[in-house]
Amino acid sequence: MTSTSTETVGVLTRLDIDTTAPAFSRGLAALDAAATRELDEAGVEPGLRELVRLRASQINGCAYCVAEHTRDALSAGEPIGRLAAVAVWRESPFFTTRERAALALTDTMTRVADTHVPDADWREASAHLNPAELGALVSLIVVINAWNTVGVTTRAWTPTI
Repeated sequence: MTSTSTETVGVLTRLDIDTTAPAFSRGLAALDAAATRELDEAGVEPGLRELVRLRASQINGCAYCVAEHTRDALSAGEPIGRLAAVAVWRESPFFTTRERAALALTDTMTRVADTHVPDADWREASAHLNPAELGALVSLIVVINAWNTVGVTTRAWTPTI
């Protein structure tokens, strides 16, 4: 039998990190802004940025960031079908070789404790991204993983639709 309830479930905040560690929150926001500047200077397109942020957030299970970056990707012109396929990007025909290389690097960096970022993933990313783009992408992946860690751990931010 299927439930037809439309009631949502609240997720309680464990810690308001913005209030309890304001210098850290500001520092993380500054790091995010620095990564964004690197992306801008390298010319990494907004859609790819959001695909990367969305993919890392999916892997890490950060509901707030998944919601935020889905909205941001839509605003950047990404079609809903591609966004829905990010979770299964390896099996999907909707992504270019450049995007696949960036998503593969996102997957392997996000799971760094298990993967240790294999040479094959790095070579593939290097084949499709120049050094400035790679540096910017590495910066972005590090920052989104930091945001995800804070969000999942503290549940400080409530996702909205």
